[in-house]
Amino acid sequence: MPAKKRSSRRKYGSKAQSKVKRAMHERKRGTLKSGRSGKKVKSRKQAIAIGLSEARRSGAKVPRKKAA
Repeated sequence: MPAKKRSSRRKYGSKAQSKVKRAMHERKRGTLKSGRSGKKVKSRKQAIAIGLSEARRSGAKVPRKKAA
């Protein structure tokens, strides 16, 4: 039997998943606010980014951001 191929997919922990889920729910209800300005978040992508950054801060398993 051949050796298993390692996937190059980025891996996220379950804690990260729950943070993103919470952020998405807040966005749906219209209660999710962005950082300093405190404006309501309407973008789905922005909600995901907020969830992931919170997960990163709390020490969850989240892959590093790509360097610009």
